[in-house]
Amino acid sequence: MEDYTTSYHALTILLTLLFLSNFHTSSASTSSTTTEKYKTYIKTACNSTTYPKECNNALLPFASKIKANPQKLCNTGLSISIKAAKNCSSTISKLSKNKGLTHSEVAIIKDCIENIKDSIDELKQSLNEMGHLGRSNVKAQIYDIRTWVSAALTDDSTCTDELDGSVSKTVNNTIRKSILSVATPTSNALSLISILYPY
Repeated sequence: MEDYTTSYHALTILLTLLFLSNFHTSSASTSSTTTEKYKTYIKTACNSTTYPKECNNALLPFASKIKANPQKLCNTGLSISIKAAKNCSSTISKLSKNKGLTHSEVAIIKDCIENIKDSIDELKQSLNEMGHLGRSNVKAQIYDIRTWVSAALTDDSTCTDELDGSVSKTVNNTIRKSILSVATPTSNALSLISILYPY
């Protein structure tokens, strides 16, 4: 009787372990499949942007947060743009402290810093409005968001318009590289908004 009881308990434990193992494997498999669906959603959206590779690199790490939600995708794209714009502003502000700058370079850098600040404000407005999408006329909200993001891109390009022949190679390269790091995600954010909300 004791052997039977021992065997019964051993079998019960084994079956429980097998069940838990199968449950864990099934859960992990389902989770993996769901994550892949989210990633596919992002890749499909990014393939229609101006810079698909950069779009995927920036957004795929947030797949579990974005899921397949267009609003969250656009919010994340705008947040990435704001972070890039702040980094750009910091880089160009540091550049303004370099010794040996000409009066022309100082003026151009100052203007560029102001343009980037405007760009940040416009992107923040866009993100705020996107976060409240549906509280009023969605079509009008999307129009405003697109207008602000487009204006942010214009501010970015204004920084580089004055560079040719007016600044040293170092200043020129630093500003262009910094602006590109902002313009790329901002352009992609605008594309995503236009694709996902084609009003």
